[in-house]
Amino acid sequence: MNHFNTSLMINYTQAKPGPINFLPAITSLESSYKDRFPHRNLTHTLSLPWRPNTYYRVSSDFPNLGSYCTRAQRVGESTMVPFVSNRTSLFTKYTHDDWYKSSYDSFQESNTSRHNSEKLRVDTSRLIQEKYQQIRKTQVDTTQNLGERVNDIAFWKSEIINELDEMIAETNALTDMRRRLERTLTETEAPLQVTRECLFHREKRMGVDLVHDDVERELLMELDTILCCQERMKLHLDKAIAQLASNRGAQHELEKDLGDKQMALRIDDKCHHLRNTSEGISFFRGVENVDATISVPESWAKFTDDNILRSQSERATSAKTRDEIETLLTVSTNEMWNQFSKVNWYLTKRIAELGEAKSKIQVHLAKKLSPPPRMAPGGTGPPGQADLVNEVYEVHDTIQTLQQRLREAEDSLQLLVHTKATLEHDLAVKANTLYIDQEKCMSMRRSFPSTLRLVGFC
Repeated sequence: MNHFNTSLMINYTQAKPGPINFLPAITSLESSYKDRFPHRNLTHTLSLPWRPNTYYRVSSDFPNLGSYCTRAQRVGESTMVPFVSNRTSLFTKYTHDDWYKSSYDSFQESNTSRHNSEKLRVDTSRLIQEKYQQIRKTQVDTTQNLGERVNDIAFWKSEIINELDEMIAETNALTDMRRRLERTLTETEAPLQVTRECLFHREKRMGVDLVHDDVERELLMELDTILCCQERMKLHLDKAIAQLASNRGAQHELEKDLGDKQMALRIDDKCHHLRNTSEGISFFRGVENVDATISVPESWAKFTDDNILRSQSERATSAKTRDEIETLLTVSTNEMWNQFSKVNWYLTKRIAELGEAKSKIQVHLAKKLSPPPRMAPGGTGPPGQADLVNEVYEVHDTIQTLQQRLREAEDSLQLLVHTKATLEHDLAVKANTLYIDQEKCMSMRRSFPSTLRLVGFC
């Protein structure tokens, strides 16, 4: 009995050579994971101090086992000291059924944990594949959306460039038209000054020639025509200046939008060509939390479309303003030219009338200055007594008659002198008027701006 007990205690306490391993080697785990997940590098993961909960659970059930194994590993077989029990009798803590049950439970737990581990590995592998396909599909869709976005930006960029070119051309055309209008407005100052000079000089006419004739009426009409044309030109000039400011405002918005589109196109095109193997790729946490209220595709497209529509509207108004100015220049030029020709026609007619009147005065004045014809004396025969008496009476009557005629001649002479003075005065008046109309007015009106100058081309 004691022998049995002794041998039993010796077998129970004798340590087995070599370490006791409760877990498989890390090298075998690493090879198994490499076979199952060829695309994942688990060397770094398995090299970490990873210890499953099963190890700690077994150690907690057998607290002496861990320390015993550790001590057995440290002490070799050559230095092993036999265990000597001080107990005098055999004492068993567990029954044989308990031992089998413990082993069975360990095996079952091992199978369950292995089954769960394999299931977890399969599920994880399937999850990785699903997520990989999902991410790949999302990446493809995102790349496609980026391509469409690049096309949209390029489309709106080309629309902005086309509208911007047309707006610049329209602004330049309106600027040229404004300069033409300014030149025309400047050119009208000379005809206006000529008209005023003509009216001023004709105020120097004298006597009866200071008449409100057709020439003066047409000169006043010409003055009103030029002033009216100038007023309309000034109004259209102000309108053109305001329209140029509106054109530049629309052009500025297009240029600003174009700059934004160029930057967005450069950024999105760079994003569109990025690949998983591209260099310089970094992860920026939280960058996806953008403010979606700033702009959405609908408001983004509407903003650019509104800028283009505004530019088109301003451009149409600018073209209409140019047409109005062109029409104004043509109508004003025709009005001023027609009135200028009309004044010249009446002035020429008046000069002819003055010349004819002057010639007639000169003829009448020449007649007044010519001497009257002398009467030849009549012959008589030798007078008798009766004849002498009759002759005395006849001489007396003749003297009375001649005295009467002398008084009449003196009156006529005074009238002739007065008429002569009147004719000379009228001649001086007509000469003065003729000088004013012909030398002063007509000489100034020989140089009227040409049609090309009046419409602003020169």
